[in-house]
Amino acid sequence: MLKRSNLISCALVVVLLLTSISFALAQDAAPVVSPTLDRINERGELICGANANLPGFGVVNEAGEYAGFDVDICRAVAAAILGDANAVTFRPLNASERQAAIQNGEVDMIARNTTWTLSRDTTWGTTFAPTVFYDGQGFMVPTELGLTTIEELDGASICVQSGTTTELNLADAMSGRGLEYTSQVFPDAPSTWEGYLAGRCDAFTTDRSGLISYKATAEDPGAHTILDITISKEPLAPLTPQADPAFSDIVSWTVYGLIQAEEFGITSENIDEFLESENPDIQRFLGVGDNASGSYLGIDNQFMVNVIRQVGNYGEIFDRNLGPDTVFGLERGINALWTNGGLLYSPPFR
Repeated sequence: MLKRSNLISCALVVVLLLTSISFALAQDAAPVVSPTLDRINERGELICGANANLPGFGVVNEAGEYAGFDVDICRAVAAAILGDANAVTFRPLNASERQAAIQNGEVDMIARNTTWTLSRDTTWGTTFAPTVFYDGQGFMVPTELGLTTIEELDGASICVQSGTTTELNLADAMSGRGLEYTSQVFPDAPSTWEGYLAGRCDAFTTDRSGLISYKATAEDPGAHTILDITISKEPLAPLTPQADPAFSDIVSWTVYGLIQAEEFGITSENIDEFLESENPDIQRFLGVGDNASGSYLGIDNQFMVNVIRQVGNYGEIFDRNLGPDTVFGLERGINALWTNGGLLYSPPFR
């Protein structure tokens, strides 16, 4: 016969095993609660706040359609949730409208060149998804002025958009160097650019991505010079309502999926080949077989298959909208994968 102490030990082991199994089953069975996801599924479309005036990132093209890097992030989320990258209504937002739009539920999410900051992360009532574009603020000047440094802007008039981190960064950068300047403040990006073109200021400041966009689409790009200086960190990321963490997870893991797909070498052209892969990491990532993936998020288990097939991976999105073969001619730089010396890195899909 077993001793009393051995019986107690066996009983404890059984209890622990049953508890662990029950906990695991409870985790698997736990439903995803997301009011935002419910609304999107009910209406059959995602409402995404976007920029309508920044070529390369968000703009309404000649066909009247939204196009750009950030626009494709919205389309990727729509594909992840609804299986249709075109099931999106875009809501044009200027910089000053972003906070109210996300707080009031006017949009489900925002993908609109928005810098992730402490104050916005805490006071806007939002959750930022992973950074999709690492940027920094710079300056553009008329080439004819022959300026090359920020110190040469001492006493200058500078065009800047109100209600942005750009305005605050400008004040910090100039005061920190003991430089005098006069702000010419405009309510939105297009009017700021037009003010600069009209000669209302000696320089134009915004994120370097914006400077590159405006210069590339200017009537005479050579008439404008972007100074070789970056005065801030501008991690640009999508936003979601802070009150709906389950929906925030969907957006975040869609972004991670775009990055991971590029790392795996999975593209919109070869996705079907990878569906036959015997690599367990790829099987989990694509949610094939008995592997869980989207089911953790309350969406289709093969959500990344829909995203990649319809929108592509991160590299495809970048190259299509901003890359060397576009008018912008951007190199990946720090927006390359971590395996290529960049900052883009996805947690494991496990």
